[in-house]
Amino acid sequence: MRTFETVNEPPQNNNTLDPKKWVEKYSDYLYNFACYRVNDKDLAEDLVQDTFLSGLGGSANFKGQASEKTWLVSILKNKIIDHYKKASTRNESPLQLSTYDAPSYDYYFNKQKKCEWQKDHMPKDWDQPQLQPETKEFYKILQDCLSTLPPKWKGVFTMSLLDDNDSAEVCKEFKLTSSNFWVIMHRAKLQIRECLEKNWVKA
Repeated sequence: MRTFETVNEPPQNNNTLDPKKWVEKYSDYLYNFACYRVNDKDLAEDLVQDTFLSGLGGSANFKGQASEKTWLVSILKNKIIDHYKKASTRNESPLQLSTYDAPSYDYYFNKQKKCEWQKDHMPKDWDQPQLQPETKEFYKILQDCLSTLPPKWKGVFTMSLLDDNDSAEVCKEFKLTSSNFWVIMHRAKLQIRECLEKNWVKA
C-alpha cells in the first residue's frame, strides 16, 4: 500500500495594512493610549501623527505577524519612550536625585528603626467600599500624580508597570544599571502612593 507524507505548509498570514483607514479606525485608541502615558493632549496628538507617518514610511517592514493595530501601537510605544529619553537628557542627571527635590528616605521611614514608617506617612487603608480603582476619577488622579514625577522617572515607571516591560528592557532603553532602575521605581512608587492617598484615598 502506498503511503503519503503529510506536508505541513506554513500558516497563511492575512494581516495587511490599509493606511487610508488608519485615522478612522485607530486615531481615538492611539490618542487615548498616548494621553494616558504622557498626560498632555497636544503631545499625544503629535505622537499619534508621528506614529502614522512612521507607519507609512516603514510599511515595507510590516511582516504581517501582528495585527495592523498592534503594529501601530508598538510604533507609538517607541515614540513615547523616545519622548521621555529626550526629556530626561535635557532636564535630568542620570538618577535625577540631586536636581529634583524628591522626598528623602527619612521623610517616609524612621531613621532609628529600620523599615518602620514615619507616623505621618504610613500607608493608609485603601480597603474602603467607595475606592474603586477602575474609575475615571482614579485614572485622572493617577495621571496627575504621574505628572509630578521627573521625565525619566515617569518614563521608567510607565514602561515598566503600565506597559509591562521587564526591567532589563527598561534599563536598556534608559541606559540604567539594575540598581538605578530599582531606586527610581522605589522612589516613584512612594511618591505616587502618597499623592494618591492625598488626592484619592479619604482617610
